[in-house]
Amino acid sequence: MHRPFLTALAVACAVSPAMAGEPKWKKHDINARSDYEAAGVLDVDNDGKLDIVAGGYWYNAPDWAPYKVRDVEKKGTYYNDFATLPYDVNGDGMTDFVTVSYVGQDVGWVENPGEKGKLWTYHEIDKPGNSEAAVAVDLTGDGVPEVLPNSVQNVVWYELKRNGSSQGEFKKHDFGALSKSSAGHGVGSGDVNGDGRVDLLTPKGWFEAPSEPASHEWTWHGGWNLGATGIQILARDVDGDGLADVVWGNGHNYGLFWMRQEKGDGSQLAWGKPEEIDKSIASVHTLLWADIDGDGKAHELVTGKRVYAHEVEAGDTDASVIAWYDFDRTSKKWTRHVIFQGEPAKNAPKEAGKRNAQKDFPPGTAGTGLQMTAVDIDKDGDIDLVCPGKSGLYLFENLSK
Repeated sequence: MHRPFLTALAVACAVSPAMAGEPKWKKHDINARSDYEAAGVLDVDNDGKLDIVAGGYWYNAPDWAPYKVRDVEKKGTYYNDFATLPYDVNGDGMTDFVTVSYVGQDVGWVENPGEKGKLWTYHEIDKPGNSEAAVAVDLTGDGVPEVLPNSVQNVVWYELKRNGSSQGEFKKHDFGALSKSSAGHGVGSGDVNGDGRVDLLTPKGWFEAPSEPASHEWTWHGGWNLGATGIQILARDVDGDGLADVVWGNGHNYGLFWMRQEKGDGSQLAWGKPEEIDKSIASVHTLLWADIDGDGKAHELVTGKRVYAHEVEAGDTDASVIAWYDFDRTSKKWTRHVIFQGEPAKNAPKEAGKRNAQKDFPPGTAGTGLQMTAVDIDKDGDIDLVCPGKSGLYLFENLSK
């Protein structure tokens, strides 16, 4: 089914090598000159095909022809567009999207006009502060995901409410006095204590979800200091002992890590020392679980290097990599599987202000930017990846089926 779909691609393609028994990937350059760091996958025109929206443009499947969405302000090397989360906000049957920004400090939604060539309209929701990125997570358990931005000065989330009308509104939830002291570079989710509810994680600890997450008070638990993490910080039982562990990446240095949960005394949870999953990868800013091996379980960890997260930092000119990791519960070890392996920036200027990912890295360099989407975009039964970043916008087609 996916062969006719993707043969229409008028873009550069390359097949990546793979170890025996694991998926092979074909890289499609949707727009190698794009430098927006967020991209969402949604059916923009309701034709049954999944399109890609990145920054000021949307790309129409299956030929990925670009159409203007809006003008997006740029400050330095950063656009005021740090997420693209699909929602039909106003209930008109057309998929809009929610975005956040760091410099602009705002959260807003962008209205799909339902007509090719017509510009979309931005609607501000709130100004919670500098938002490094955002994810859509079902925190209330009603089947509708909430907007969880990484507003680094406070912890906040937004619930889409209909209120009996078609026009949706976003209700703001925060954590009062704890909101500022618990916040940091990174945010995440997962069932930490095994009660079946989705908890909220920060670099400094976690908020325990109550029975009624939208109306009851959440309980704060300290217990760790992870530093400047990527988004999300993930909680899941990795090793199969019945206790949720924590997985995260270092956003502005080297390392991808996990931390085992141990049996504590009474009601207190205990944590082991952080362990390395991959010490060679730098600038991990987005990571997620996905069903890469096709077994029906989204148990594989997918992440990569954000190209020029900061133009000057540890690992800044290292070769870009996108990879997935699986954990063997028998050997208790993680294995890295490379989806894309780039080359380093060999002649990058020393000054941050003179660095440019499009010039410093080889053409076609893929990274993970601030958002990555794992989705069966060609509807052939396996998971593909959409990866935006300062060095281009790329689709990795899974060739398993």
